[in-house]
Amino acid sequence: MQTRVPSFEEGKDSLPRTRALPLRLLLLLLMFLVLCLVFSFISLNTIRRFGFSNVVAVVRPSYEPCIGEPNTLDRWIRPPSNLMHNMSDEELFWRATFVPRIRKYPFNRIPKIAFMFLTKGPLPLAPLWERFFKGHEGRYSIYIHSLPSYNQEFPSTSVFHRRHVPSQECVESIVSASAFRFDICNNLKVGHPVNSDVEELIELTEWGKMSMCDAERRLIANSLLDMSNEWFILLSESCIPLYKFSIIYQHVARSKYSFINAFDDPGPFGRGRYNENMAPEVNITQWRKGSQWFEINRRLAITIVEDTVFYPKFEAFCKPHCYVDEHYFPTMLTIRAPNLLANRSLTWVDWSRGGAHPATFGKADVTVEFFKKIAESKNCEYNGKNHSICHLFARKFAPSTLEPLLQIAPLAFGY
Repeated sequence: MQTRVPSFEEGKDSLPRTRALPLRLLLLLLMFLVLCLVFSFISLNTIRRFGFSNVVAVVRPSYEPCIGEPNTLDRWIRPPSNLMHNMSDEELFWRATFVPRIRKYPFNRIPKIAFMFLTKGPLPLAPLWERFFKGHEGRYSIYIHSLPSYNQEFPSTSVFHRRHVPSQECVESIVSASAFRFDICNNLKVGHPVNSDVEELIELTEWGKMSMCDAERRLIANSLLDMSNEWFILLSESCIPLYKFSIIYQHVARSKYSFINAFDDPGPFGRGRYNENMAPEVNITQWRKGSQWFEINRRLAITIVEDTVFYPKFEAFCKPHCYVDEHYFPTMLTIRAPNLLANRSLTWVDWSRGGAHPATFGKADVTVEFFKKIAESKNCEYNGKNHSICHLFARKFAPSTLEPLLQIAPLAFGY
């Protein structure tokens, strides 16, 4: 076997090829290093000139993490920024009855009074209330519940601006005549006013029905969503405050009892309205009657909203000639928490003229002397002692009384 020996020419051709390869690599590496140095130089100058945070912002994620936000205390104690919501009554009542078991609050809580206005329509005496509330921000909250046919708009500077709570009522559930039902509900849903005949029909059908108490419970439940609301006062559009805010606040805050009227009336308009089917939850000796307008503390407010025992009984057996709004809350709270009730109302009314409704006062009735008589009319018990201030509010005042009320308010009421 003959071994092949490469010729001189073959060796001469292969040598340059083996040397050329490392030279090209070296050139490429050198070019790469130069580019790196240039890029580094440019980057360092950019950082020095514009700052590191702006450079990093280019590669920052487009989303913001929300880890931890749901667990902050502020989320639980912050009152709702918008009173309008889509919760049903069942959902609202469930949410409103959340109760902390530790009494001491881990934040600087300033107790507030929730002023709850139950109205058929507008608030004609709103300017008087505006003056009453002025300068006392942070110590009160306002809630308005009106018929769906009314949607009064207040200016953004008003304390009543966007303070309406959602109403779950529809006239479909009230008006049984199918000929009226479609047109009425359509008008209400789009915010159009209905005529006076329909309003009268609605009012007559609502009178004495459980829907009145539903509206009151809805007001209370919406007020409970603000953890700082400690006292709850139910008012109508015809109510006025008889004292300046500081006096009313101190009177309510220092009281050991809640001001809800509850008494045993043995006559036909008291026990005579009792239905034996309400037993055993309510027997006739527990049956109470009282004014619709009340002041209650937070504990009693939760008791009213969470009730599922007495509500079905009153809904089924306290029908229109029973007038459920005069009996449901007084009876239930007398059974549940009798030791917390003052058994009187803070709202003055005049029944001296007789009839099914208290007297309504017009423009001619509004004088300083008239309100002095109200203040001096009687003495009452306050925290176990006689006291000269018995009523903090009065009703029923017609819209025509606004101007004279504003004129005499500084002298008669102190605001």
